[in-house]
Amino acid sequence: MWRAEEIEDEETLTALLEAARTREGRAALSDALSDTLCLLPASPVPLLLLRLRLVRNLLAGDSNNQRTFVLLSGPAAVASSVLALPSLAPDVARAALQALGNAALGGDPNREAVWDALFPGPLREFARVWDAGVVDPLCMVLDTCCSGEAGRRRLRELCHEDMGLPILVELVTTASRVGHKEEWLEWLLVKICVEEEMFETLFTALGSTDGGESGNGFTAKHAFLLGTLSKCLTERPEEVIVSNSFALHVLNVQKHAAENVDFTCRGSSSLPTGCPGIDVLGYSLLLLKDICAWEPASSQSEAPVDSLLQTGLVKQLLKYLRDLELPSTIRKAMTKEQGDQQQPALASAKVCPYNGYRRDIVAIIANCLHGRKQVQDEVRQLDEIMLLLQQCVIDEGNAYLREWGLLAVKNLLEGNEENQKEVSELQMQEPILTPEIADIGLRVEIDKKTGHPKLKIPLFKHMHVHALHQQNVTL
Repeated sequence: MWRAEEIEDEETLTALLEAARTREGRAALSDALSDTLCLLPASPVPLLLLRLRLVRNLLAGDSNNQRTFVLLSGPAAVASSVLALPSLAPDVARAALQALGNAALGGDPNREAVWDALFPGPLREFARVWDAGVVDPLCMVLDTCCSGEAGRRRLRELCHEDMGLPILVELVTTASRVGHKEEWLEWLLVKICVEEEMFETLFTALGSTDGGESGNGFTAKHAFLLGTLSKCLTERPEEVIVSNSFALHVLNVQKHAAENVDFTCRGSSSLPTGCPGIDVLGYSLLLLKDICAWEPASSQSEAPVDSLLQTGLVKQLLKYLRDLELPSTIRKAMTKEQGDQQQPALASAKVCPYNGYRRDIVAIIANCLHGRKQVQDEVRQLDEIMLLLQQCVIDEGNAYLREWGLLAVKNLLEGNEENQKEVSELQMQEPILTPEIADIGLRVEIDKKTGHPKLKIPLFKHMHVHALHQQNVTL
């Protein structure tokens, strides 16, 4: 049996903390919760940290302790005792947030109590602590409090331009500089930016900058936000609901980035490059790639890719490809054949600002072509079939370009006789095709019944192509 004075002794507190790690220990020490909360305000930092950790453990999965904690105004006691310190140490902030997160898991009344104690001022103070260990439990508290139907009001408050938005700006700013280890931040941002359609508002609010971190109007915070959202959509597309509004906002960001990036300087690294403007361009393309592969659960709902296609997305992407220098394999072959005569033309073309830029454009086109005859026809009508064929080669600085190019051509030709006929005719014009393009496996045979040339489409056996196809090309 414990005695109240024991929780004033550091050595015994450590023992109690260890005992509270088990279900039985938490039940046996439930009476310690009240006295511990009473001692929080006057605790020196070492004892405060231990007492907060003891509260955290007592609340872990114990519904009785969680209920008692709320009845004793525990959320306010924890918040006030921590924020009263002259400076908020990361270890103390982390323990306090972990305790509040455990309490919030006890049901909506608990979440409401935690929210009332923290929103908005204390949350903003916690968000300013530059430590990855604080970012994770803070996001756990926010995500838990804003979950479910009952949490939608709190989520709207968090997205409020005057009250909640400064918290999100501080949080993204901190996380972009110190990082995070768990997924709470990722799914909180998805909930806010995608489900609540607050992406444009948050993206705009992140535009203020200091210390010269901006690039062509973009900051490292912008790139971090886009990269985080891209990671979620790539890894768990089935858990995200993508709206037309979000898709169009991402497209607008991509267009703006493309207008401002320097395409005369060849990139030497993959994302992130450390240059905000280039990273924003790259991550927005990755998001568009996954958005164009995403399909709503109901066949009655319009896929966001349809809204993107109405803006002329494919035509714009083809222009990006056309403006780029040819892939390295083709450039080398042409230089070998034509010598110095080809050099001025090659020098005037744009270059990839980061490794993977060409591949990402081709990947979006491949996803847009999948099962959409109107897009297949558009590529043919724009006279850009050869342009896509030219992407079916190895290119330095664009890993898996050949695989995505093959998939794009497969989707371009599948079920489209007009496109197959045009490629058949191209195949008959040997001077148009370099050996590298011809080597992708497309070939023309004479149809025994009609006597006309017929295009034979190869089986795509390469493991990467198979993997991309099986995963609805969301890599």
